[in-house]
Amino acid sequence: MQKQPAQKAGQVYELLRRSIIMLEIQPGAPVVEKDICAELGVSRTPVREAVQKLAEEGLVNVIPHSGTYVSRISFQVAEEGFIIRRALEIESVRRAAQRYTEADGVRLDALVERMRQLIESGQLDLYLDEDDALHAAIAQMSGMPRIWKFITLAKVHLDRMRQLSAPVPGHLAMVTEQHAAIVAAVRARKPDQAELAMRIHLESSFDVMATLYQERTSMFSQESP
Repeated sequence: MQKQPAQKAGQVYELLRRSIIMLEIQPGAPVVEKDICAELGVSRTPVREAVQKLAEEGLVNVIPHSGTYVSRISFQVAEEGFIIRRALEIESVRRAAQRYTEADGVRLDALVERMRQLIESGQLDLYLDEDDALHAAIAQMSGMPRIWKFITLAKVHLDRMRQLSAPVPGHLAMVTEQHAAIVAAVRARKPDQAELAMRIHLESSFDVMATLYQERTSMFSQESP
């Protein structure tokens, strides 16, 4: 019985976090506890615990005597997350290439094919999940699966920028082919080639996001973190 409130808080947190990252709740939008309680059928306690955790991640701002609002995207924090992610993923993919098995190849190929299907069907809102699944699989293959946990924590603001970039014409098609190149290098058991493919993928994707920062200023914080 003691675990139930914590479980509810965790569920509320995951739902709100996903809605914020997927931009279903826009940057700057108010977070109204009573509305969330009514929508999810929970008391205020788990909602407050979830909001507190989101505040610790920098996804919401709790302003005394005013209210709680979804934070605007911090380009500076997103760039920091990108740098951390790039360093860890390069190490991860090198190790994955050295430890590759045919079973891994089947799993990675299926994920890339799923990405192609999502693009063809126009389900771009689901693409980020498959993208993360591929990178998480590579981390698991590396023999250091906790790397993905650290990346996930670092890339919160980056994820919202990734979601913003999804509708850019041709972007996800390019990303998918970059994923295929990473998989091919890992399959060939060539760490240097895998590192290069990962670096090209991450850096070119961030370049697209940086352009959006210049074009969509209303969604971004202009304050230093």
